[in-house]
Amino acid sequence: MSSDSDTMPGRIFGYEKQVHTGRNSIEDFLEVLKGVFLGPAIWVRETIVKPNQQDYNYYHEQLRRVPTVDQCYDDDRLCKWEANQQLIRDKLVDSNILSILRQRYEDCRIYESPDGMRKCKPLADIYQEAEENYSIKYGDLGVAVTAERCYAKQLNRMLWERRHGPVGTGMKKDSL
Repeated sequence: MSSDSDTMPGRIFGYEKQVHTGRNSIEDFLEVLKGVFLGPAIWVRETIVKPNQQDYNYYHEQLRRVPTVDQCYDDDRLCKWEANQQLIRDKLVDSNILSILRQRYEDCRIYESPDGMRKCKPLADIYQEAEENYSIKYGDLGVAVTAERCYAKQLNRMLWERRHGPVGTGMKKDSL
C-alpha cells in the first residue's frame, strides 16, 4: 500500500471502513471498534511483513542434497536415514516425471488419432528411454526401497557391465 492511501479519511490504520447506510449508531460504533482492533494488525502486515516476504512458489522449493549412503559411516544411522529419505524423494520425483511423460504421449496419440504412431514418435522415444532408466534404477527393489539396496544394485550393474558388456546383450565369450 502506498502512504497516500493510508491518509484517506475512510481508513483507520490501513483498515478500510465500509460505507454504512446509517441504519443505527451501534453498527457504526462496532465498525469503528473493528477498525481500531484490526487496524494495527493490518498495518503491520501490509507495511512490514509483506514487503520483506520472499515471493516464491512452494512447489519450486529446492531442498539441499544430503550425502549418499556410500558417503555415510557404517554406524551413522542418521546419515543413512537422510539418504533413505532423499532416495524416496528422488523416486517420487522420477515417478511423477514418468507419469507426466506417459500422459503427454497418450494425449498426443488421442489428438493425432489417425497418425498418432508416426507424429508422436519423438514423445514415445523419450517416454521409453525414461521408463528404461527408471526400471534400471528402481526396478526389482520392491516397495520398501532403501538407499543401501539401491546402491548395491547400481554397484552390481556397474560390475556386470564392466565384465560382460551392457545388460541384455548376453555374456561375453571367453577368448582363450
